[in-house]
Amino acid sequence: MGPSTHGVDPVHDEVEPGLLKRAIAASAIGNAVEWFDYGIYAYGTAFIAKALFPADAANAMIFTLGGFAISFVMRPLGGLIWGPLGDKIGRKAVLATTITLMAAATVLVGLIPSYGTIGIAAPVVLYLLRMVQGFSAGGEYGGAATFMAEYAPDRRRGFLGSFLEFGTLAGFNLGALLMLGLIELTSAQQMESWGWRIPFLIAGPLGMVGIYLRSKMEDTPVFRELEAAEEHQHSHRGMVDTIKVLFAHHIGSMLKLMGLVLALNVVNYTLLSYTPTYLQGLAFTPTQALLVPIFGQLLMMVFLPLAGTISDRWGRKPSWLMSLLGIAVLALPCYKLMQTGFAGAIAGFAILGLAYIPQLATISATFPAMFPTHVRYAGVALGYNISTALFGGTAGLVNEWLIKRTGDEQWPAYYMIAACLIGLVALFFTVETKGVSLRGTHTPGTEEALAEQRAASAGHGGAAPA
Repeated sequence: MGPSTHGVDPVHDEVEPGLLKRAIAASAIGNAVEWFDYGIYAYGTAFIAKALFPADAANAMIFTLGGFAISFVMRPLGGLIWGPLGDKIGRKAVLATTITLMAAATVLVGLIPSYGTIGIAAPVVLYLLRMVQGFSAGGEYGGAATFMAEYAPDRRRGFLGSFLEFGTLAGFNLGALLMLGLIELTSAQQMESWGWRIPFLIAGPLGMVGIYLRSKMEDTPVFRELEAAEEHQHSHRGMVDTIKVLFAHHIGSMLKLMGLVLALNVVNYTLLSYTPTYLQGLAFTPTQALLVPIFGQLLMMVFLPLAGTISDRWGRKPSWLMSLLGIAVLALPCYKLMQTGFAGAIAGFAILGLAYIPQLATISATFPAMFPTHVRYAGVALGYNISTALFGGTAGLVNEWLIKRTGDEQWPAYYMIAACLIGLVALFFTVETKGVSLRGTHTPGTEEALAEQRAASAGHGGAAPA
């Protein structure tokens, strides 16, 4: 656990409620667009495979899942560019750019001619657009979490930050419901020909809403304070300087974050993204395979704000500990339950989803608080996306390959258990940051940060960024 904040009066100005609500909406809408894209791709995998890959390709499903995974190859590069840029010019400008790129690339996926029309160019264009999506997503999530965390009052960061993940599940569910509606309203031939494209085209209007919301926001109060201090001190950091400081002084925080993200996203992408493909492999109908995560995620959305509130009271570390241990214990029996039939699949997914919520709800309260302001966007974006690229985006591909290679349908559970054990190790070394201020040039929750905040509160100001 981290040092107590008792007796500390950090410099903290409460944000006007209307502005705070707009900041939450601006953060969540971008996350919803990102996950809407991942949702419709994950839930439309079988149709994309038939439309954009050779009809006689034995591994068309694997290649399509590879398109899901390849976007994650670009995410670390996106984090490397967007993160330091967001620490230099501000969170708002970068987030407006990333949501524009994401929405445009998603729409273009829906316009790719079929393999029968343009041949090998179809999967090539798909992969290129997925790379653009990955590059933009590399700056989206870390920036949205940072934006949300820096606007939220310190003692309500868990509750307010949970709405970022509410946007995640809302986007995912919207994608699933659209796919489900189209499956029910069209014939199999129509769905394979043009039906699967409609959700991708809807990403355009969703993106426009996000761009509008973000264009109306000011940058975060925390970033504006740092910017004003640097102007006063004539201290101007470049992007390379930010990266140097990050790796010279905050590599430990990066590694801890990556360990937590490994656990988070192996569970996330295995449970939320891969489940429809997994269930169809168990001979569930496409409708049943989509209904299972829809029911489970709607239930999860109800409990997200409660889990965020609990983390504000009990702390981030107890929340993560309960979740990691719960998933490690429940994963195997829940996957066995999923294999018993439709009702068992709903129950198994729901149990794992509820066990996962304490992690999911506290992402934007936990990760941005692991870095000081001047490297926060870069630290979260890089650490999050490197780990996600290696272990999250590949989860569906790895699970599918292992099941086909071994014939063992329990592999998703084994993968989750291993990831949660690694997450527990990272959690052991993580500092508790419940209620601490994110202001200042030292890592929140440390003695140095508390001393800096005491000095600022007394009117002496803080140290210049490293």
